[in-house]
Amino acid sequence: MRVIIDAHQHFWKLERGDYSWLTGDMGVLYQDFLPQDLNPLLEKHQISGTVLVQAAPTYEETKFLLSLYEQYEWIYGVVGWLDLSSLSFREQLVSILKHPGLAGLRPMLQDIEQNDWILQEQVIENLKWMIRYNLPLDLLINNKHISSILTLMETLPDLMTVINHLAKPKISDKGINNWKEEMNALAQFPNVWCKLSGLMTQADPNQWKIEDFKPYIHHIIEIFGPSRIMFGSDWPVCLSAGSYDDAVQIINKCLPDSLSTLEKEQIFSGNAKSFYKLKERGSING
Repeated sequence: MRVIIDAHQHFWKLERGDYSWLTGDMGVLYQDFLPQDLNPLLEKHQISGTVLVQAAPTYEETKFLLSLYEQYEWIYGVVGWLDLSSLSFREQLVSILKHPGLAGLRPMLQDIEQNDWILQEQVIENLKWMIRYNLPLDLLINNKHISSILTLMETLPDLMTVINHLAKPKISDKGINNWKEEMNALAQFPNVWCKLSGLMTQADPNQWKIEDFKPYIHHIIEIFGPSRIMFGSDWPVCLSAGSYDDAVQIINKCLPDSLSTLEKEQIFSGNAKSFYKLKERGSING
């Protein structure tokens, strides 16, 4: 049976108060999204498990996500949040690493005003601890962060990182040339990986076509190769521009015909297992 891992999805519960970016004018997103909402979609697409990614810059939300990991065996790992600028980062990291569900960390760089925040001396020192503990870093970035990430990788080439959502290209504007150059530069670092996720929300939400995404997906596969790419739905954020079905269909229909069965398996499951050191815990029916 083919194993599929959704390497990028979220849950949130509004009453927790963690999600300052979620406001009443955000339509379908302004409601709770919890495992019972995602489970039928995973069953429909025969997805074995997921990587649950933080959506709030709080330690409390990370603990909430890890509690969901304990309840649902199809959550294979949690990408949480710790304050990378904190002097007590190592102490918190050592504590949270005791939890078997922690698969990585993600600072919400796109929401931080300072574009080069990640290059602060204290942040760099804390990232060195992530290297020592073999914990990867998710990068939620767009084009304004590229130069800083290039400097980061020159400084810490052993840091395992994965770019979320192709660094958010402006697909709605057909903007691709500058983005290609930026991604080419990032792909030169062997420890930089990329998620095929979050595409719909970068396109025109009202009239995107599957063909709009092909040049972006093809370029990522060309420069990163099929061994450094993973599929992610970005559910429920994707609902602002489409459906879970659309998120799956876009990747299935836009992958180059030249990819072998093994290469497709890498993109849909093997690479996520390798990058996050995931173990299959159970099924969506568990």
